[in-house]
Amino acid sequence: MTSDRHTRSMASLPSPTATSRSVGTGRPRRIANALHAANAGFALAIALALALTLALGGCATWRAPAAFDDGALRTRAVTDSRQGVRVSAVVLSAEDSRRMFGAEVNATGVQPVWVEVRNQTPEPMWLLSPGADPDYFSPNEVAWSMHTPLARAANARIDEHFDSHGFRSPILPDETRAGVLFLNPERRTRVLNIDLLQNRRLIPFSLFLPVPDDAAGPDSAWVPFSYRDADITDYRDLDTLRAALERLPCCASDPRGTESGDPINAVFVGELRDIAAALVRRSYRRDARALDASQRVFGRAADAVLRKQAQAGAPATWMRAWLAPIRFEGRAVYLVQVGRPVGGRFAPRGATGSVLHEDIDEARNLLIQDMMYSGGLDKLGFATGVGPASPTAPRTTGDGARYHTDGLRAVLFLATRPLSLADVELLDWAPYIAQTVEPPAAPIVTAR
Repeated sequence: MTSDRHTRSMASLPSPTATSRSVGTGRPRRIANALHAANAGFALAIALALALTLALGGCATWRAPAAFDDGALRTRAVTDSRQGVRVSAVVLSAEDSRRMFGAEVNATGVQPVWVEVRNQTPEPMWLLSPGADPDYFSPNEVAWSMHTPLARAANARIDEHFDSHGFRSPILPDETRAGVLFLNPERRTRVLNIDLLQNRRLIPFSLFLPVPDDAAGPDSAWVPFSYRDADITDYRDLDTLRAALERLPCCASDPRGTESGDPINAVFVGELRDIAAALVRRSYRRDARALDASQRVFGRAADAVLRKQAQAGAPATWMRAWLAPIRFEGRAVYLVQVGRPVGGRFAPRGATGSVLHEDIDEARNLLIQDMMYSGGLDKLGFATGVGPASPTAPRTTGDGARYHTDGLRAVLFLATRPLSLADVELLDWAPYIAQTVEPPAAPIVTAR
């Protein structure tokens, strides 16, 4: 019986012949096929590595371009002089970048600006790059964007070349020094702040530079709106200026002039270069969008639209400005809409439109603080003119946005920097006190 069980057990095992067939056609074949596929993949990897090596070998031959002649840049540079200092600057074109750096720097999202400083004072001076752009790029940072993996020698030459062309301080007495600042791109016209620091003195410049290669076309440089002198009223004292500002419309209108737009809750007074310099120093950049064109004051769309570049590049506070047909002691007056989108920096990216946040006074007050820290704010006052609206009885714009406000517009007087916070004069105009009661209803005058 034991023998029968043993016989049946042995019979159940595969015969040597069957085992031989299994070896020829079963798992070993699958292993062989896998090894063949691995070898093929390895061969492909080797081929790709060889191709990459050849490519890197080509990149490793990068050489600095021939000596760059900046004579052509000087012929189209914008120049200004003051206090024994001359500054010239020009935005580099794509072709300029290729000839200077051997690469098209502009394609990396960086705008190179050539700057030359002539110091005819008896003291050295330092150019402060954050004055030109708080988010400026260092030469080595831009050079890194040109690096190729595993090409150490070529990358080192790129670093050295970019670093040698960056602007270097100090500028010694009777010295002329030129170099490149690497800034965030601006369209059409670049407002360039140049802050030159000496012992207990800052010499500031603000230049308006045409941007070459702009997609908007060669003749598209930004031209500020202007009035005929006969159409402008120039006020010579603060009281009459305040009265004129309080008579201006509370809000914009839509293109048809039938619906109320966003409120005009701020006013700038000053030279355009001083206003522009203060805004640049606080990271406001021109950024007009389709939705901005629907806001009309004096029968036209905004003369300038800026957005504050916030965390990770997300635009937060927006600002639309219109030149008004009035002046104060010869200086321009701009009506300004200041607002923030619902959600602020947490609003969804890529949205086609932005909904005005209902607390417009917050946006106005943040702009005031920005201008205080810009070093350009000289005076601050508050005037009526917007008309109060409480949170429980908000006002509604033509596009359906609701907002509440204390009804005041901030009037900011900008001057040539540098000014400290202690230099700001607070005008004894409309008192700025948080509303704790329901404000009375006021008639609303919309721009037409």
